[in-house]
Amino acid sequence: QVQLVESGGGLVQPGGSLRLSCAASRIILSVSQMGWYRQAPGKQRELVASISISGIPTYADFVKGRFTISRDNAKNTVYLQMNSLKPEDTAVYYCYRAAPVPIWGQGTQVTVSS
Repeated sequence: QVQLVESGGGLVQPGGSLRLSCAASRIILSVSQMGWYRQAPGKQRELVASISISGIPTYADFVKGRFTISRDNAKNTVYLQMNSLKPEDTAVYYCYRAAPVPIWGQGTQVTVSS
């Protein structure tokens, strides 16, 4: 039933790193543009990064130079490498596929605190 599952979240200190994974079942991610979103308490969900079918990444300004999105078609998985983390990065991070049918993952918590 669950088609998109995020993992890799946790508690890190400012300046630390985490790698998030989005694993798919019963769907093929290689035919879809994928995105990572995040939502902090009391705030709107916002796009963090996306990656095209051909593997071209785009990033929100607030993560450029710090985060890297990638995909491994053989593993049917999308990743988000997060470096130089800041307290402002604290949020629930969600994996998203828009087409052909919109699908959201359940989310994984990232907390950046000293």
